[in-house]
Amino acid sequence: MVRRLLRRLLLSLLVTVAAASAWAQPAGPVQTERAAFRVSVIASGLEHPWGLAFLPDGRMLVTERPGRVRLVSPDGALSPPLPGAPPVFARGQGGLHDVLLHRDFARTGLVYFCHAAEGAGGASTAISRGRLGEAGIEGLETIFTATPRTGGALHFGCRMVWDGEGFLHLSLGDRMRPDQSQDLGSHNGKTLRLTEDGRPAPGNPFAGREGALPEIWTLGHRNPQAMTVHPETGRIWVVDHGPRGGDEVNLLEAGANYGWPRATHGINYDGSTITPHRSLPGMVDPLWVWVPLSIAPSGAAFSFSAAFPAWRGDLLVGGLRERALVRLSMDGGRPVAEERIPLGERIRDVRVGPDGLIYLLTDSPRGAIWRLHPL
Repeated sequence: MVRRLLRRLLLSLLVTVAAASAWAQPAGPVQTERAAFRVSVIASGLEHPWGLAFLPDGRMLVTERPGRVRLVSPDGALSPPLPGAPPVFARGQGGLHDVLLHRDFARTGLVYFCHAAEGAGGASTAISRGRLGEAGIEGLETIFTATPRTGGALHFGCRMVWDGEGFLHLSLGDRMRPDQSQDLGSHNGKTLRLTEDGRPAPGNPFAGREGALPEIWTLGHRNPQAMTVHPETGRIWVVDHGPRGGDEVNLLEAGANYGWPRATHGINYDGSTITPHRSLPGMVDPLWVWVPLSIAPSGAAFSFSAAFPAWRGDLLVGGLRERALVRLSMDGGRPVAEERIPLGERIRDVRVGPDGLIYLLTDSPRGAIWRLHPL
């Protein structure tokens, strides 16, 4: 009887500790090399939140990987899951991922969702679009599905941004089929450039080439879960998951090949060599690489806010493995130094809000939206 009671008490203590860890946040000011801030919890109790979008009325849309979309009021109140969310393949790394407002959302009310979708042959990355209405998400339609579908539940990529011409850019992982990253007949391991309706954008670099898919913008990526637009130059940056080491920061150029798996700084998880090449002719070298261990990057944003003047122009990257916000100092249009800011939680997404403050999503079964306030 005593042993059973002790086991129950121990189990209760472990559950309490796990719950406290899931809600953990820095208790006091966080001092970094150039700035100090405090962290406030805007909303909590989210299951693996993945993407965040700011609405014109001050509310936020947040996705949860199991397949839910919620509204968050300015005071942090969470809505029930919105009806009409896209059905998702919620296994492994798959599920509901990024969310992006139409570039003229005030007129159209359209919202784009990147998610894993299942069909004949397995799962793939897809984009669905619907209108945010009073009753939820209305008129949902899938406007793009990557090919080929494959088995397994890893490496979907799934970040989206608009470029200055009004085209939609999407990042896709290699689906654990590395050779597909170099195959122009596969969407996997690429970034794509699409119209707002999900069709190939005019002027794409491989359009008309025999055997090449016309949506492809760049190739040679592994699992890019961070994509952001530089607010001054309009250039698109991608941060790609390496294997064991070899996470990369890349500046996208139309038609460029970023090497994976023929050239990489990373190695296999068992320590074996993937390739002897870190660089190859005709392939673009990363502007920054993390070795020997990965930070597991997800989510990125450039900081140009007056709230953090000492970080002006720096690239902020979420670190899943590092449980940190990683700041890359920029000089001459490229990273030159890094600072890792431990926060005690897996950081899934990084956004700069309309108020100029920095928002983070924590990747946890009881995840949260955090806001950084300068001191």
